[in-house]
Amino acid sequence: MRFMIDDLEVLFPYPRIYPEQHAYMSDLKRTLDSGGHCVLEMPSGTGKTVSLLSLIVAYQMHMPEKRKLIYCSRTMSEIEKALAELKALMKYRTKELGYTEEFRGLGLTSRKNLCLHPSVKREKSGSVVDARCRSLTAGFVKEKKERGEDVDVCIYHENLDLLDPSNLIPPGVFTLDNLLQYGEAHKQCPYFSARRMMPWCNVIIYSYHYLLDPKIADRVSKELSKDCIVVFDEAHNIDNVCIESLSIDLTEDSLRKATRGAANLERKIEDMKVNDEQKLQDEYQKLVQGLQDADTARAEEQFMSNPVLPDDLLKEAVPGNIRRAEHFVAFLKRFIEYLKTRMKVLHVIQETPPSFLGHLKEYTFIERKPLRFCAERLTSLVRTLELTNIEDYQPLQEVATFATLLATYDTGFLLILEPYETETAQVPNPILHLTCLDAAIAIKPVFERFSSVVITSGTISPLDMYPKMLAFDAVVQESYSMSLSRKSFLPLIVTKGSDQTTITSGFQVRSDPNVVRNYGNLLYEFAKLTPDGLVVFFPSYLYMEMIISMWQAMGVLDRIWQYKLLLVETPDAQETSLALETYRTACENGKGACLLCVARGKVSEGIDFDHHFGRTVLCMGAPFQYTESRILKARLEFLRENYHIKEQDFLSFDAMRHAAQCLGRVLRGKDDYGIMVLADRRFQKKRGQLPKWIGNMIPDSQTALSTDAAVGMAKKFLRDVAQPLNTVWNEREAKTEKDLLAKDSWSPKDLEMHQKFMRMKKAEGGGDEGREMAGAMDYLPTERYVEVQGISGGPVRHIEANGHVQEGTVGDDFDEEGFDDAALLEAAEQGMDTS
Repeated sequence: MRFMIDDLEVLFPYPRIYPEQHAYMSDLKRTLDSGGHCVLEMPSGTGKTVSLLSLIVAYQMHMPEKRKLIYCSRTMSEIEKALAELKALMKYRTKELGYTEEFRGLGLTSRKNLCLHPSVKREKSGSVVDARCRSLTAGFVKEKKERGEDVDVCIYHENLDLLDPSNLIPPGVFTLDNLLQYGEAHKQCPYFSARRMMPWCNVIIYSYHYLLDPKIADRVSKELSKDCIVVFDEAHNIDNVCIESLSIDLTEDSLRKATRGAANLERKIEDMKVNDEQKLQDEYQKLVQGLQDADTARAEEQFMSNPVLPDDLLKEAVPGNIRRAEHFVAFLKRFIEYLKTRMKVLHVIQETPPSFLGHLKEYTFIERKPLRFCAERLTSLVRTLELTNIEDYQPLQEVATFATLLATYDTGFLLILEPYETETAQVPNPILHLTCLDAAIAIKPVFERFSSVVITSGTISPLDMYPKMLAFDAVVQESYSMSLSRKSFLPLIVTKGSDQTTITSGFQVRSDPNVVRNYGNLLYEFAKLTPDGLVVFFPSYLYMEMIISMWQAMGVLDRIWQYKLLLVETPDAQETSLALETYRTACENGKGACLLCVARGKVSEGIDFDHHFGRTVLCMGAPFQYTESRILKARLEFLRENYHIKEQDFLSFDAMRHAAQCLGRVLRGKDDYGIMVLADRRFQKKRGQLPKWIGNMIPDSQTALSTDAAVGMAKKFLRDVAQPLNTVWNEREAKTEKDLLAKDSWSPKDLEMHQKFMRMKKAEGGGDEGREMAGAMDYLPTERYVEVQGISGGPVRHIEANGHVQEGTVGDDFDEEGFDDAALLEAAEQGMDTS
């Protein structure tokens, strides 16, 4: 369908649109027009990706500057879905417009997924694939080949140099499979084709890390212009991604390997002094000029890069004591020995970077400034020495990254030395954590560099937490409810078992046999009544293992096995994949299965259980983090002191966003249905922190339930949704605003009428203009659903979220105040005074 949002014509590749999709697109356009950032929460299964792509592609084609879209998602499956949506959208645009637009859309993923070289692509490890790729494609390897030396090169990479760099791939949208097929057919490397084509693409879809991890972003995303539109989809965990990209852990084993790496470098330097000393001299002269001159055109095969290096530092000369290769390696060895000494301490140490650097200088005379250049200096040396077996030097690179981060930031980081793995361990196994506490550090360059950044997800409540944590100002913050023609999901909060014992996964009572037995009974009852798939989430692996063992002893599992096959998620990715495959097979062919998983695990973050694969989701306990973690305590203290976020507020926010993420797994569309059970007394007080689209569907009658009451409601819900849905109300032409409210999707005529209502309300001066024109979610059926009995003239019940019932008749043309909407609208269009 085609429609206008203000002055922008949007082509949407479906015949109907959800009210929340229109509101979402309108808010998105407001954000782009204002040149600011936004936080938008869109319900699961309501077409967020296609809405976003439709609006932004229309915006790109309409505006002369053709702003590039950088679409970031978390997993491979989400990247592939987004590319498939984009391809379908462009196909629809071509059909509607009657001509093919000049447009390029590409996805980028790791070499491991895009390699075509016969021997390299057989490697299972991504780091090994990267290293072997570099050994075949590095600039010095090509130079050796040109000199006639017998070296292996990658023919797919070589062929790229024969082609026009701006036309390696023809216009169009290429999914990752398309990219591989095109590369195979034309004997060119898909990975480097995509990398080199980025400046000429309209839409680039890739992982968060290509923008947020400075070590990767410096190589991949450096050339992107300021007017790019950046979208972080599924961004509920974006603060954790930012923190992980700048945190690093060192162990005694990694330091031993780093020492071996430094010794290997020394031997390589000695060999080069004998064979080609001029190269070392040339490198020295470049480093005197500064890092920017030493590395002006960063080679695309560069494997090591600086975690974060401010631009002003790039212009400085490298300190004299690390310019010469042999001096730099000796410097690194001294630093490694100091770290080994620090790790011999048998008590926990927490200190800030300035304190650590002061102690380092006192004992080793190592200054702060050369440490800041470590990562970049090591990169330069590796390139000069023409090393190919890069994986051998990875631990040394970790030490150099550690040194650079340590010396670059005074605040937002903390060093924590933990001599023992656990509190009860007797044998030391020390870990030195350099942990980033401030998520804003990694994402700050993105907000400063790009004019519009969109943070969006289905579970991102409360919205105001993200601008606080990431230190940015949002021009639009909006959470959309879900318009439903019938109640397609049933959220329940269970706080007690059948025997009225309070159930919770709180630390004090988590192993109480009464609580564990009641959790087992709850699972047994829902396994009995749920058709097909049942997904259960626990707060942690430790708790899940404990409760499963206790259930086994109590005989609970034997009772569940009568109704469902039981499968368990483990930390091992291959085992989990096998469990998922078996689970889907059981749902397709048998009586269904019960999958026991962990919140924050792989299943909770990236797997969709649509339709019969997930009819019930059970959250067994609130997924609070382990509050005795020293790293978490340090972060909580940092948030309180710097962003005025209380510890309890952050912990609740974090637990509820993960609980909401688990609940959202079972609802993947408006024709889907499922039961959502939050089984912990703590959810009772925290329900206000759930996303609006879930929270609005939890009246008081669905809270503080016992197991028996929850089971009764679930049975009734399943009987109700089993009835055929009467869609006559949805298909009937809307004449009034009330008619529009009753629909969960709009035809082009419905949308036109909605826009007329908005114009009329604007003319009457009612409400905030921006919000009115954005789709006015207040007027959508966001907190109610409609039961239709019969056709025109039959009774209608509007059932509010609070349980109030409004009776009416299909075809009523009067709103709550008694005005005839259709008559008002007609008069407004004719320019009559309607006041």
